[in-house]
Amino acid sequence: MTRKELQELAAKLTLAEKISMIHGAALFKTGAVKEKGIPAFCFSDGPMGTRPAYEWNKWFLVGGNDDYTSYLPCNSAIAATFNRDCAYNSGRVLGLEARGQGKDMILAPGINIHRSPLCGRNFEYMSEDPYLTAEMAVPCVKGVQESDVSACVKHFALNNQETQRHGGDSLASERALWEIYLPAFRATVYEGHTLGMMAAYNRFHGEYACHSQELLDGILRGEWGFEGIVVSDWGGVHDTEKAANCSLDVEMGCTDDFDDYYLANPLKKAIEEGRVSESEIDKKIMHILHTMNELHMLDGERKRGGYNLASSRETLLRTAEESIILLKNDKKTLPLNPDKIKKLLVIGDNADRAHALGGGSAEIKALYELTPLTGLKMYLGGNCEVVYEPGYYNYVVGNAWGKDNAQNVLGNLPIGEELNVYLPRQNRKIPKEKIDTLNETYLERAKEACKDADAVIYIGGLTHDYDVEDQDRKDYHLPCNQDYVIHELLKVRPDMIVTLIGGSPVSMAEWKDMADTIVYSYYNGMEGGLAFARTIFGKVSPSGKLPTSFPKQLSDCGAHSIDVFPGIDTVAYKEDVFVGYRHLDSRDIEPEFAFGHGLSYAEFEYHDMEVLDVTSDMDTKDGQIIERKQLVPIFEVSCLVKNTSGTDAKETVQLYIAPSENTLPNGQERPVKELRGFDKKLIGAGEEATYRFSLTPESFSYYDESRHCYVSPKGSYDILLASSSRDIRLLHKITLNKEYMISRS
Repeated sequence: MTRKELQELAAKLTLAEKISMIHGAALFKTGAVKEKGIPAFCFSDGPMGTRPAYEWNKWFLVGGNDDYTSYLPCNSAIAATFNRDCAYNSGRVLGLEARGQGKDMILAPGINIHRSPLCGRNFEYMSEDPYLTAEMAVPCVKGVQESDVSACVKHFALNNQETQRHGGDSLASERALWEIYLPAFRATVYEGHTLGMMAAYNRFHGEYACHSQELLDGILRGEWGFEGIVVSDWGGVHDTEKAANCSLDVEMGCTDDFDDYYLANPLKKAIEEGRVSESEIDKKIMHILHTMNELHMLDGERKRGGYNLASSRETLLRTAEESIILLKNDKKTLPLNPDKIKKLLVIGDNADRAHALGGGSAEIKALYELTPLTGLKMYLGGNCEVVYEPGYYNYVVGNAWGKDNAQNVLGNLPIGEELNVYLPRQNRKIPKEKIDTLNETYLERAKEACKDADAVIYIGGLTHDYDVEDQDRKDYHLPCNQDYVIHELLKVRPDMIVTLIGGSPVSMAEWKDMADTIVYSYYNGMEGGLAFARTIFGKVSPSGKLPTSFPKQLSDCGAHSIDVFPGIDTVAYKEDVFVGYRHLDSRDIEPEFAFGHGLSYAEFEYHDMEVLDVTSDMDTKDGQIIERKQLVPIFEVSCLVKNTSGTDAKETVQLYIAPSENTLPNGQERPVKELRGFDKKLIGAGEEATYRFSLTPESFSYYDESRHCYVSPKGSYDILLASSSRDIRLLHKITLNKEYMISRS
């Protein structure tokens, strides 16, 4: 339909019909206007797959068998691939699944910045770095929307903690906002053409994000020209008039009093009393109709989706494989040779724990989930004895998320007849002395089993009792006494392979130096266990890179170094732009593992770096602000990378820009280096590949608060080609002979 036809359709709607379209008429659905051909708009969580079916008005699972669905690697895992194709293909699976289940908008991707390792929802987000987040979020959005389903980028904006998430006032500088926290959102609008955006729970400059005129009217609509649907986070609206008079389009909530939502009967009353103009509602209706039209919901030409497709499972396996990060392999213990192992010992709760049905709104009723233990047994095919010992007792009961944790009944159960406790997790009432006995028994059994095993793999880490919506982790250490367990097991088996699963960095200080081999995996979806096994035994070479720094201790993190995380009533972003590696590298703090770090079974040699100055292609005058759409490359960068090993493998080359002068005219400081490019290629054994990058004026920029735009100062810069932020392989100095100013929008 043309815009004129949409306007004509909107003009036919009564006030009651309009209001029915802008608030929830069910927990995941708005009202329909069937007489005029306008369907209800259906939403679904979330970033790791479509959520199980709930009663229309209650937080109770329907309980049928038709809502089992594919379980995707979490967003941090997708970012760890450093592969835009993986992001696109994962988004495509997500869109297919959502459309196949009759959804109109999937509430994904989550792209809030990893500000602290303790944030409970980090696993739903991508990275600490805005460039990496943007580069992975854009193809993900495109992949989702290929199936006539709207993405819903969340949570806009500055939603970087779960503590006091419903009211904490996020106070970031203008510079931090535009350098760190907004660029990925902007990219999903300009480049990803997202049709949906979710306003966050938190406040911004004192106003709730769901009715923030600064965020929604000023930036999202005014500066970026967003024309899609802005939906509230569920229960995020607090005022009828404020929500009605800003660019929020749809109010969704967690309660069943739908007619009493702020944008329901209270709005009708406000319009009748003249406190809100009906013209404000008309704007919302046009955004909704525009989005429906883009999704072919009004013309009957909508694409058909599909869920639980075999082709999707293959896609998710490839993504899971590329996300696994080899942190340490000092003695080349990995890959294991399956032909030489007759007895494999696997230790750890996460070896046989399923994670899909946990984490809060990211929960998935997975068609299946291959745990690492299952994957190992599948891969070995019966030619090796696989022995499993839990090693420690996971004593946490359920998760803290308030809507619906009753289904989370997974977990390792105590073993041994003398400890006969076989109860669902949420029903366990085990005294501390029993837990201590369980831990001691589990550890002793594991130590004894170590003695005659050909290889030992520990699989621990976090679970969705800790990586979960509505709460942040309390400390930086592994739960359930795992640091002690790992330390004691390494005394017995120094060659033990330590693997961790989780959604955020954790401390490894107590045992890292004892371990020769460490592997990290984010929550890796339904094929995660098989991807793990194929990596451990060398069927594929690990190629994941850390999308977030692992600091040695919590106080090394920017927000924690000044003790401002988490904020309560006020969330003060006093670390400013110094988030993640920007803080660690600028303060010369050695990380446990650096941003971008990830080893391979192959070795790569970087050489023949070339930088071509093509500045003449852009002619600007002093003081002229360049519009973003007018940016063109001013430098072309290339290098050769040779695989010097006998193993085919993928390598990610990262490009960082390092200004020679880090002090700005106003006395502020720039990070010593920032990611401005990356590319990943498969390189055959003994072969080499060419990596190419284009740099625009924005690549050298910081945000100038006095001029309200990005500025690239003239002067000298180092262009760094690296395997991580701390592993610089090649360097080339260049000079900008003029200052560039770039529009922030």
